[in-house]
Amino acid sequence: AALPLEERLKARIIDGEKNGLEADLDEALTARPALEIVNDTLLEGMKVVGELFGSGQMQLPFVLQSAEVMKNAVAYLEPHMEKSDTEGKGTIVLATVRGDVHDIGKNLVDIILSNNGYHVVNLGIKQPVSAILEAAEEHKADVIGMSGLLVKSTVIMKENLQELNQRKLAADFPVILGGAALTRAYVEQDLHEIYEGEVRYARDAFEGLRLMDALIAVKRGVPGARLPELKQRRVKASNVQVEEQPADGPARSDVAVDNPIPTPPFWGTRVIKGIQLKEYASWLDEGALFKGQWGLKQARTGDGPTYEQLVETEGRPRLRGWLDELHTKNLLEAAVVHGYFPCVSKGDDLIILDDAGNERTRFSFPRQRRGRRLCLADFFRPEESGEVDVVGLQVVTVGSKIGEATAELFAADSYRDYLELHGLSVQLAEALAEYWHARVRSELGFAGEDPAAMEDMFALQYRGARFSLGYGACPNLEDRAKIAELLEPERIGVQLSEEFQLHPEQSTDAIVIHHPEAKYFNAR
Repeated sequence: AALPLEERLKARIIDGEKNGLEADLDEALTARPALEIVNDTLLEGMKVVGELFGSGQMQLPFVLQSAEVMKNAVAYLEPHMEKSDTEGKGTIVLATVRGDVHDIGKNLVDIILSNNGYHVVNLGIKQPVSAILEAAEEHKADVIGMSGLLVKSTVIMKENLQELNQRKLAADFPVILGGAALTRAYVEQDLHEIYEGEVRYARDAFEGLRLMDALIAVKRGVPGARLPELKQRRVKASNVQVEEQPADGPARSDVAVDNPIPTPPFWGTRVIKGIQLKEYASWLDEGALFKGQWGLKQARTGDGPTYEQLVETEGRPRLRGWLDELHTKNLLEAAVVHGYFPCVSKGDDLIILDDAGNERTRFSFPRQRRGRRLCLADFFRPEESGEVDVVGLQVVTVGSKIGEATAELFAADSYRDYLELHGLSVQLAEALAEYWHARVRSELGFAGEDPAAMEDMFALQYRGARFSLGYGACPNLEDRAKIAELLEPERIGVQLSEEFQLHPEQSTDAIVIHHPEAKYFNAR
């Protein structure tokens, strides 16, 4: 409390400290109008937070803690503001595009922009372009932001930009795009070429904030305002077509066809419900959770804590707290449906057989055009061998309650808890899938080949592999319908949407392959 009031308020934002906030704001209101406190003091604090995050000195969970304090402060001051005061710095309409259910990245952008003075209209997930444009016109948006995690979403973003062109709206709406499947070159070269307005790529929420600042400044004619330079490709895209598939090349890769075929404990499917957290908690990948989901990492500059110190002071204590809460509130409903099916391969196809040996359904997988020319079908006995192989299929879920609890945290502006519970739910579904894959290896009789150390398990040093749809070796999401038909995952409360997304979100499916040579690869 020794700091002058203005410094104290700024420090509260930077430190994410709520205690005593309202008393300080009451004191500030005796000297200055509410809007001035927001613009000159609180937003200055958020600006420092952004700089600290950008320089690697501040971790994402603490950024969100600062944003929570900012949100509380603005909410407290709002009754003291004139209506005209609240128009803010500019408006953005944010949406996850049609067919995509992922919203954590978009919601982080919402948190950072709304707590830096912008008006954010967050439409949610699976938004068609018509709904995005309707909202943009209704709210007189300055900018449109579109997000998506799936590879397919990058195509939908392109179609959405073309729709804006057709409707002659490109000049009215600059667009910011973000999401894991996008690259800067794709957005700022390929999409920039087709879009008749401005389109930019935001790697994270703070780049989104910098772009928003620049776009609004340009729009409002601020002297010297300009957008960041477009990123140029290092190598020009070539128009030369390379013949990648030699006509006389082998039709199949060199994957062995004489490996022993294990005998499954049963044919068909089984449903397992009520799996306790303690059964699969040891399969939780802490590195993926703390670094990938929670954003804990060592400071790039200064004398901040090491990653190991952050794990001990923040990561593990918070994780223990969350696991206790999930247990006491009964938020996990872990369930699995899995099965073993007779099969053979033919070319690039995996053919699932019925009891009589006739075709029941088939999966067609892409083949690499160079190198070993791998294809998932190669890991199963070819039809002409006369032998029948076995494939495992599984769908696992941690249920819908944890997703509902996560959404409630976001709605309540509990930003750090939202990030942490969402990340934990993703990794718990992954842990359950790994735990069940280990069970399958045991049932097929080769669990003895598993490595002793858990980190070697996470490094996939066990026999065989678990391939989830939508990734490199099996990119076709439509194949989920075939897995759903075989496993009937609605028996464990998992539904397949029209866009071939699993609901609840924290559910995963997989094709489980026993072949010793089966490892992840990209077929493209």
